[in-house]
Amino acid sequence: MLIALGAIAGYLLGSVSFAVVVSRLMRLPDPRSYGSKNPGATNVLRTGNKVAAILTLGGDALKGFAAVLLALLYLPEAAPYVGVAAFLGHLFPVFHRFQGGKGVATAAGVLFGFDPWLGLATIATFAVIAAFFRYVSLASIVASIFAAFFSWFIKLSGATTLAIAVMAALLIWRHRDNIKRLIAGSESKLGRKKATPPDPSAASQ
Repeated sequence: MLIALGAIAGYLLGSVSFAVVVSRLMRLPDPRSYGSKNPGATNVLRTGNKVAAILTLGGDALKGFAAVLLALLYLPEAAPYVGVAAFLGHLFPVFHRFQGGKGVATAAGVLFGFDPWLGLATIATFAVIAAFFRYVSLASIVASIFAAFFSWFIKLSGATTLAIAVMAALLIWRHRDNIKRLIAGSESKLGRKKATPPDPSAASQ
């Protein structure tokens, strides 16, 4: 029962979409209404507001980290389940009509909560792939797969490694459209100029 309650709390925390919250507070368009329609830092950056994008990235990562850290402090055996629940909350947020993001920042926060070395190794993998291939989506997918391997390698619990594998599978699924574009050669690369961003003065939803 306590584990179930912890997972519910993790899901509710994960359901706070910082892309939506920050956009509303800063009077920016709803991130679900333009660009990729993905409520995440990358899409928020399309408004040209770097501060909003940084706050979104930090908030989404922090909620994943906080969920796992609180679980480790008060109910350690529930930490893997709470981490997955927080990630699911970001993907399908109950507070935002279940229209969530792809979960990269939140997953990173969860990994750092599980183990700082795990988080650093995964971020390093992301950075290497992004630097060489210049595809954020590809870097996210590859890093998520390696995260499960890193968890096994540094001998985290089986439940934790399984939780990371589940998150990796969900993250890959959320990137299915990106995968299609990667195969077709039409995926946007880092540094490529974007289309004109939406007018920040437009009314948010």
